[in-house]
Amino acid sequence: MKSTEKIDLYKEHKQDYVTPGKPVLVTIRKATYLAISGQGEPGGEQFTEKIGALYGVAFTIKMTRKFAGEQDYAVCKLVAQWWSKDGQENFAKLPKDRWCWKLLIRTPDFISDNELSKTVAALLSKGKSPAVKAVRLEKLDEGLCVQMLHVGPYEKEAETIALMKDHALKQGMNFHGRHHEIYLSDPRRVPPERLKTILRHPVRT
Repeated sequence: MKSTEKIDLYKEHKQDYVTPGKPVLVTIRKATYLAISGQGEPGGEQFTEKIGALYGVAFTIKMTRKFAGEQDYAVCKLVAQWWSKDGQENFAKLPKDRWCWKLLIRTPDFISDNELSKTVAALLSKGKSPAVKAVRLEKLDEGLCVQMLHVGPYEKEAETIALMKDHALKQGMNFHGRHHEIYLSDPRRVPPERLKTILRHPVRT
């Protein structure tokens, strides 16, 4: 018998979203995400189209299940990975049109490729953006990471990242992999100085 209680992945995995004002080490286990990738300036045309496609797929899957009497769940907050194709560690120093990104929304493990395919077909039949075809289910397994809450504009994240990097070095570790951000605030409604973002970066010895 299916549970009637709505699933909230943030509550179930609260250890993954600790938000202290100082850097901490966390171990992030494998999780399932809806994902879509691209390159270019945040807030640009491609970015805006693809973020709309991702949210469209996420909420359509959720509501389709709910109306069918299947297990309901809360759609998680937006997260993103950032990097550059040339492997430069500090992608933020590059022109924004060279930034690579992957937008993700964590989703329950029981969501299937078949559900995703049906959702994409339904959205296309309603005239939605062809970008929905680029949304995929993906497993992300980051392992040991350093994590910290950043409060303020995205442009000032370098100050928080420097603290995270220093903490990792003191633990005998270095950054590797992709910079990861979890957006706790809506920039359309919250002023830049009050934005809250969890910053995460995988580390290794």
